[in-house]
Amino acid sequence: PLFYIGGGNGNALVNGYCVSKGWQRIYDKSREDYKLKWCEVKSQANYYSFREGEQLIYQIPNNKVLTTKIGLLSSLREYERVMSKFKKNETTCSKKKKKSQDEILLLNQTWLRPELGQPIMLLKLDDFFPETFRMDLKDERESFFALSNVCTQEGQVWICKPTGMNQGRGIFLLKSQEDIADFRAKLQNIEDNPVYRKQPFKSPQARIVQRYIHNPLLLESKKFDVRSFLLIASTVPYVVFFRHGYVRLTCNSYDPRSDDLTAHLTNQYMQKKNPLYNELKEETVWSMERLNNYINEKFAAAKGLPQDWVFTVFTKRMQQITMHCFCAAKPKLDCKLGYFDLIGCDFLIDEDFKVWLLEMNCNPALHTNCEVLTDVIPNVVNETL
Repeated sequence: PLFYIGGGNGNALVNGYCVSKGWQRIYDKSREDYKLKWCEVKSQANYYSFREGEQLIYQIPNNKVLTTKIGLLSSLREYERVMSKFKKNETTCSKKKKKSQDEILLLNQTWLRPELGQPIMLLKLDDFFPETFRMDLKDERESFFALSNVCTQEGQVWICKPTGMNQGRGIFLLKSQEDIADFRAKLQNIEDNPVYRKQPFKSPQARIVQRYIHNPLLLESKKFDVRSFLLIASTVPYVVFFRHGYVRLTCNSYDPRSDDLTAHLTNQYMQKKNPLYNELKEETVWSMERLNNYINEKFAAAKGLPQDWVFTVFTKRMQQITMHCFCAAKPKLDCKLGYFDLIGCDFLIDEDFKVWLLEMNCNPALHTNCEVLTDVIPNVVNETL
């Protein structure tokens, strides 16, 4: 079998796995006789010539409904509306004596996880996703500015993220009324620009503003988040897996007042900009086992947590949130036999041990630039393939 790799993310690991299976690498991206195509940048040409059931291609073509900031937010909101309405209808239907048993059974089956035969826990968006506003929608934009005028007086910080970027690019904080006034003026100037008005897609406005979690749990005084993985191994039928990843920490101690983004964003791309990175590199990524041991030692007794909270309560919560997000996007995803995807899911724990989903990312980083990543990432790639 032939395989093609486009881009550098995970290149050596994917290549090593395929070669170990006796596959042959090709370098002409226009060839259509491949068995596997692994590309970090999606191209419509790849999907146009794709032969369903005969080939494998990395990344579902419209995974943006799950992996962009606006796409995920829209999917979650729509899912919450539909399921709330459905739940009301189900309750009404169950009370009607004339309903046939078959119809009631059909309704109930919608709430099952087919592989387990257990009900899915429907989550409320506010319980796991920070309050978020879309800047590309005028009503939401104005609602945010009205709310933020009050909240910033109380010390609330907001974080602004472009919808389709990763690695912390384009992110900034809104920490004061002056910051928000400047941001509002900038958006208005863009909207008033006649060139912008002619654009079919309002990309400069394609941002979200999110309530910043002001009380994150700290590890040795440093902010952290947890990268986990969602593997959509098949879309026909759907086969999905959750996998533990690793913990990402900042180089510097956490200071919520800091203007340095490396104090707020934990990913390696941002931490490499910190002058202390080379010295502290191995401490910017922890294993899940180390996180578990740390919480057992430092917090279990004081917070009344069960032993191994990380691998029990926290893991279950991440799985619930991940499944909820997948179910929200599932009706929108393109489905063909041979499409598969690996998605990075980023979670934050606050000091009350509440779990928040920060975002989901397509083409997650598969670098092995420190010891923990050398242990974790090759297994992620091998298990994916």
